[in-house]
Amino acid sequence: MSLDALLGSEHQVCAVYTQPDRPAGRGRKLTHSAVKQLALAHDIRVFQPVSLKQAEAQQELSSLQADVMIVVAYGLLLPLSVLLAPRLGCINVHASLLPRWRGAAPIQRAILAGDTETGVTIMQMDEGLDTGNMLYKVSTPITAMDTAQILHDRLAQLGADSLLKTLALYAADDATSDGVTGVAQDSRQATYAAKLSKAEAKINWRQSAVEINRMIKAFNPWPVAQTSLGGATLRIWNAQLFTPEGTIPVSATAGTVLAEGKSGIDVLTGDGMLRITQLQMSGGRPLPVAEFINAKSLAGRVLS
Repeated sequence: MSLDALLGSEHQVCAVYTQPDRPAGRGRKLTHSAVKQLALAHDIRVFQPVSLKQAEAQQELSSLQADVMIVVAYGLLLPLSVLLAPRLGCINVHASLLPRWRGAAPIQRAILAGDTETGVTIMQMDEGLDTGNMLYKVSTPITAMDTAQILHDRLAQLGADSLLKTLALYAADDATSDGVTGVAQDSRQATYAAKLSKAEAKINWRQSAVEINRMIKAFNPWPVAQTSLGGATLRIWNAQLFTPEGTIPVSATAGTVLAEGKSGIDVLTGDGMLRITQLQMSGGRPLPVAEFINAKSLAGRVLS
């Protein structure tokens, strides 16, 4: 979205860097990234080095003589020589309110932690991990309906808008403390957003409904929260907190499906109830509950 915003602005994009094509789909065919497809559609040069540590790749980048380089979820470390190659250095569109959630998975970690807001920080890059001066910040609430995908899409738009506003500061040569120079981060307030792993996606029903609900939201669309049902894997795409009207059986254990209906599948947790609203059996596709229970009932079953 940031590239699309740049292409629609007065700025000139001289080249695009993106990671090498990856196999995708059942045929594992090499596929262009969305960034590459957009760049090629606008006849922009595309570079896909495996690393930017090689002298040849660095010389190639330097020869572009760019004023500034914009980095959005590139996924590769940038050596100091690369950071210094553009005349005005490199700026990063980061999906958190720095210094909170430096690292690879800021959106998911914010949801998991129960943060009530997040946002975008436009940052002047340095050699550290998301440690550079902050040039522009904008916040947005994290709502009860937000999955990582929904929040990602909203932040992508905020990031694109914030990027253009930041570049306007550069164009105006505004070197005040809240302009090009930026504001230093308080590292004492920093938290680390570690990369996600599939192992984290396994639900422990002895946790609270609040914790499990955050997990389900954070891991949609990847790696997707999952549980076991009679040896089969059940992936849970969405859920909501739920307060039952009646009493909960004293003998019921965490993970027990106490009720099901078109509005959801109600599961007992270590603290409270959770209502599953979208799920997927192994080999199937994600289904809303109303469609799922037409084919398979979970009432009385215990998820593990």
